[in-house]
Amino acid sequence: LAVPTNVGRAPQEVLADISGEAHRLQLRHADAWTTLVRPDLASAGIEVVEWDDLSDEERGRLYEYFQTQVFPVLMPLAVDPAHPFPYISGLSLNLAIRIRNARTGRQEFARLKVPAMLPRFVEIDRVSEAVRYLPLEDLISNNLGDLFPGMEILDHHTFRLTRNEDMVIEEDETENLIQALEAELLRRRFGPPIRLEVTDDMDEVTLDLLLSELGITEQEVYRLPGPLDLRGLFDLSKIDRPDLHYPPHVPTTAVPFQPAEQNGRADLFAAIRGGDVLVHHPYESFTTSVVAFLEQAAKDPHVLAIKQTLYRTSGDSPIVKALIDAAESGKQVLALVEVKARFDEAANIIWARKLEKAGVHVVYGLVGLKTHCKLLHVIREEDGLLRSYSHIGTGNYNPKTSRMYEDFGLFTTDEQVGRDLTRLFNELSGYAIEKKFKRLLVAPLHLRKGLLRHIDQERRNALAGKPAHVCIKVNSMVDEQIIDALYRASQAGVKVDVWVRGICSLKTGIPGVSENITVRSILGRYLEHSR
Repeated sequence: LAVPTNVGRAPQEVLADISGEAHRLQLRHADAWTTLVRPDLASAGIEVVEWDDLSDEERGRLYEYFQTQVFPVLMPLAVDPAHPFPYISGLSLNLAIRIRNARTGRQEFARLKVPAMLPRFVEIDRVSEAVRYLPLEDLISNNLGDLFPGMEILDHHTFRLTRNEDMVIEEDETENLIQALEAELLRRRFGPPIRLEVTDDMDEVTLDLLLSELGITEQEVYRLPGPLDLRGLFDLSKIDRPDLHYPPHVPTTAVPFQPAEQNGRADLFAAIRGGDVLVHHPYESFTTSVVAFLEQAAKDPHVLAIKQTLYRTSGDSPIVKALIDAAESGKQVLALVEVKARFDEAANIIWARKLEKAGVHVVYGLVGLKTHCKLLHVIREEDGLLRSYSHIGTGNYNPKTSRMYEDFGLFTTDEQVGRDLTRLFNELSGYAIEKKFKRLLVAPLHLRKGLLRHIDQERRNALAGKPAHVCIKVNSMVDEQIIDALYRASQAGVKVDVWVRGICSLKTGIPGVSENITVRSILGRYLEHSR
């Protein structure tokens, strides 16, 4: 933290500014629930109320629910010389409780974890489509006397801790990446605290105790109007109210992949031989394109080899099943499983082992790099010759997210693309080091150079009086060289359209620099995931 940043400021100052922005963002997030979402839900007949809003009869019914369904699974943990401060798991919702011993007058502290396996919002009553809910922590905190008989409840507040879950693995020093990753996954649960969310009415005595025991600074404390941890609102989305949901969307099958007969099966190999096929998910079906292609390849006796990258996939993945079926039928199958896919590491280790047991050749990519590409390469024998069938996409091979993420996928029999993929998979699975590909731009060596070359070509077109236009769609726009190239293109008169889903460091409207640049973000029903 002693080295100045590229804008000449001390890192500590930059971190303080980031913290200030993060605090404002969280307050805005909490305010969205209070002033927008909650009132709109209430106007639609779905109310989230507080204990003080309930009648005696309603409290009695909820007390019965508390006694039978909640009380048996609660585990209050005392903090005293015989009971050290308990481990607080990351992102769990907790109650900090101060009590007084009625016999000795001594004040004590206890921590109570709100059980994550119970419904976060407890149904109070339902009349036709109108329904009311009480947050689970509200129900628990108003019945603490049953947990601490003979004690006086002085105060109680909810809090939530976030831990640093970044993982550090010295890949070039470890002999077994999977074992090192599993050890790191265990350690991640105990990462250092980096954020403490508390209700804005928490008293200073309780807060000081939490700060002391957790090793948190004041800057890392976020005082928020309750409720904390709004992930529980996902439960409310399951309410059977079709009028409050998007209308059901049934993806269509891409025209080239539609069967000739109504109940027949399409020959995807023949369709791709007839010309490149670009599919656009979720508007066009992932199941009748990517999954169907892989399943047909797994069963086809003329298919000799299948190679695929797996970054994230679903728990009951037909993709993994098709690869296993292909291996068990005697085909050569290579799966590059990226075990460093953030927060999917444990699931990917399980899939890797399952694939290995079935005879699939499983590799884990290149040391020091994350394999993020989405590639599927099928080698098929046709009339005594080998033909490549390739799928290059922007989306993960995940049937579940393919219904919510907007992505592109290209199917092609282009020979040069096939040769490029053969060399790329050899690089990913072996010791080959490819200096250049004919059709593919492969990061980290070639992608940026290729994009810079294309952007500069448009700049030169503009200077020569030719039509010039750059359209680029990305998850984030933070690469300085790309941004500078777009500024230069704009200065030359190139119209630049940028669609960015997340972070954007490019500034529009700078006189003499970026007047010709337009940046848009699309926020809609589907997550914009294509690049």
